[in-house]
Amino acid sequence: MDLYKFINIDENSRVPKYQQIVDSVIENISKGNFNIDEKIPSINRFSEEFYLSRDTVEKAYSILKERNIITSIRGKGFYISRTKLISKVNILFLINKLSNYKLRTYNHFIDAIGANSHTDLHVYHCDETLFLNLIDKNKSAYDYFIIMPHFKTDDLKHVSFTDKALKALEKIPQQKLIILDNIKPEMSGALGEVYQDFENDIYGALNEGLTKIKKYQKIILVYPEKAVHPYPRRILHGFRKFCVEHNLDFEIIDKVYHDMILKKGDLFITIEEADLVNLVKQVREDEYILGSDIGIISYNDTPLKDLLGITVISTDFKVMGETAAQIILNKKKLKLKAPFNLIERDSL
Repeated sequence: MDLYKFINIDENSRVPKYQQIVDSVIENISKGNFNIDEKIPSINRFSEEFYLSRDTVEKAYSILKERNIITSIRGKGFYISRTKLISKVNILFLINKLSNYKLRTYNHFIDAIGANSHTDLHVYHCDETLFLNLIDKNKSAYDYFIIMPHFKTDDLKHVSFTDKALKALEKIPQQKLIILDNIKPEMSGALGEVYQDFENDIYGALNEGLTKIKKYQKIILVYPEKAVHPYPRRILHGFRKFCVEHNLDFEIIDKVYHDMILKKGDLFITIEEADLVNLVKQVREDEYILGSDIGIISYNDTPLKDLLGITVISTDFKVMGETAAQIILNKKKLKLKAPFNLIERDSL
């Protein structure tokens, strides 16, 4: 079989033989030596040709199948299933939900990592079982794992990690693991970390706007208690700390109600987009002046909030995504708290 002449196995290399098989197949696909639907040797034939154990070849073929590079047809054998250039660096990017700011982080990462990579994006919806299945299925299939850890309990409370999730992450070599957005101190080590400090972030950002915030009579944080994708309760802690320290009247509610009573001098801090939209509509319907009669600060910036003149407290998602890419490109582990600031606009 002609394919044999393209495969290179170096007996003196420190790279495991199964990984050499994977790398050699990918390299030959990128060079055009292997074509789509082309049959490759069986596991037995391959092991005999290169004097390798069957387990070694089977492990390599398993990784190639997980990456959808080869496919097996029962009774016929193995075939090349992808001929599009396969990168030297394969990355699994796991996010907990499809929000605007999660995708912005991902897009900035993709822009920064460059063309010599292949990144698969998966969403696990804060669900522990789905997360564990994705890790177990793919733990041998990628060179790097970028993970945003946020989970929910049965009663829809937020937890940063679960015991089972931590055990699953411990099976991934630390040099391959990058944690974004949310970290657990005990995990510190060789892994890369770019994170938010939810309690101190909101506390610090609100302090930046203290002069304007103090002109309002009451501050209302709209914190969804039963969100499908729950939010860290550390946001509540930081908000309370800010209000108590500055002797400000405050209230925490779980959503913006359609018939909610608005009063001149109210300042709202919203987290979910739906609450922001409902609030702006009610401000307009009640003919209040936004930024004068009623104030609004929204959590996490978006282009639409910029267009509408909504003041935000927000992480720098560009820094978060680009730093994750630099950890991979430079093979240098970093632990960085992403910048989090108040961006003042007309609504404050």
